[in-house]
Amino acid sequence: MKYTPWPKRDPIKNYFQLPNEIFLLGLSPGALAVYSYLLCCENRNTYQCWPSYKTIGKAVRMSANTVRKYVLELEDKRLIRTEPTTVVTRDGRKRNGTLRYYIRPIQEAVDHYHERQLSQLELDTERQKAQARLSRLCAAQEPLRVDGPTTTPPTV
Repeated sequence: MKYTPWPKRDPIKNYFQLPNEIFLLGLSPGALAVYSYLLCCENRNTYQCWPSYKTIGKAVRMSANTVRKYVLELEDKRLIRTEPTTVVTRDGRKRNGTLRYYIRPIQEAVDHYHERQLSQLELDTERQKAQARLSRLCAAQEPLRVDGPTTTPPTV
C-alpha cells in the first residue's frame, strides 16, 4: 500500500478562494478574517449567507460587537451588503432574525477604492492650493506699523 501524507479532498467542497485584490483594499486584519469567514459560509450559487454575529465571532475568536464593527467596515468598502431578516415564532410573533449577507463582486470594491483614492487626492490638491494662496497673500501684505509716540505703561 502506498503511503500518502495528505488525505485526498474534494477541492470544491473543502476549500474556498480568496480573491487576490482583497489585499489591495487596505482592510484591517479583523475585517479580513470576517470577510474570509463569510466567503467560507456563502452559497456559491446565490452568493448569500446568514450567520449571526455570535457565530462569526466564535469562528474568528472575536466578540459580537467587534464582528459588528468589521461588518460595517466591509459594507463601507462595498465588499458585502447586508439585509435584515425576520423570523416568525411558533406563537405567531415576528422577531428579528440574523442578517443576510450578500457577497458583492470584488471588482466593485476595487473600483470604489480607486474612486475614493482619487477624490482624496483631489481634496488634498485643493487644500495645498488654498494653503499656497494664503501664504502668498500673507507674504504680500506689509506688516502693520503704528505711527506715533511710544508710551510706556504707567507705574503703580
